[in-house]
Amino acid sequence: MGYIARKRNRPTLIALALGIGLLLSGCSAAKIGSTSTTATGKKCGTFNLAVNGWVGYEADAAVVAYIAHKDLGCTVVKKNLTEEVSWQGFPTGEIDAILENWGHNDLKKKYIDTQKVAVSLGSDGNKGVIGWYVAPWMAQKYPDITNWQNLNKYTSMFKTSESGGKGQLLDGDPSFVTNDAALVKNLKLNFKVVYAGSETALITAFRQSQAKQTPVIGYFYEPQWFLSEVKLVKVNLPAYTTGCDAVTAKVACDYPPYPLDKIAATKFVNSGSPAATLVKNFSWTNDDQNLVASYIAKDKMTDDQAAAKWVAANPDKVKAWLAGT
Repeated sequence: MGYIARKRNRPTLIALALGIGLLLSGCSAAKIGSTSTTATGKKCGTFNLAVNGWVGYEADAAVVAYIAHKDLGCTVVKKNLTEEVSWQGFPTGEIDAILENWGHNDLKKKYIDTQKVAVSLGSDGNKGVIGWYVAPWMAQKYPDITNWQNLNKYTSMFKTSESGGKGQLLDGDPSFVTNDAALVKNLKLNFKVVYAGSETALITAFRQSQAKQTPVIGYFYEPQWFLSEVKLVKVNLPAYTTGCDAVTAKVACDYPPYPLDKIAATKFVNSGSPAATLVKNFSWTNDDQNLVASYIAKDKMTDDQAAAKWVAANPDKVKAWLAGT
């Protein structure tokens, strides 16, 4: 998403006093691989990889984990976490890498600039977009609905049992980067943000909207494989300008473009692990990610099956990622 900052104003996380270990231990984890030695004589050991809650990120993790195991002999431990909790694993050593960071300048300042327990490893090649979208049928039937200034005249069409007499603006997981509550307030829109709860729920809502021609307006993002199935139409919010989102409560502009980057624990990078080199070299396109994500979400492949299919078709990219490992 999730943010793209899939941008995310996350709910304040509590219970930090209980220890990051407790937070991480409650996450779903999958281990693959076993410790061995690479062609350069470097041992990989355990590679703790954060997996955030959208299928595009799962696609990133599937491919990197597959290569780390198959080619580098790593024991890969995937940890399913929200974005902010992932960052909390850097100082404890419980997270080695995040493959798709959506901004989070506040977390960069804390963990990279101040604590120096993490570093940015550059772009992962994906370009993120977050915004408000409607199904194609709505844009065709109500062409002016893609201009935010016209939304209030359509309020009644978007009312639901959860929106309290206002129009419903559907968001995903509450942990995704979102300025939507502030946007609704500051643009004086007669809407209420309602959380669907997950990326899957958002996709289901938009899919049904297009199939049944029922009105839905909501938060969505790119890269996202679902856009190849239903070409959602983005609503034009006031244009983003540098700094217009500096104070979340006062945001009245569109989301910025998100050049997505990789974040890794400083200790992990300095360890000489070949997995750190793999993460540093990893870079692919929105189309690459969407294809692997569609294998997982639409074709119901396992992560390893999806990764193996993509890797077999892209040997040159994989070779470049493995350079120097």
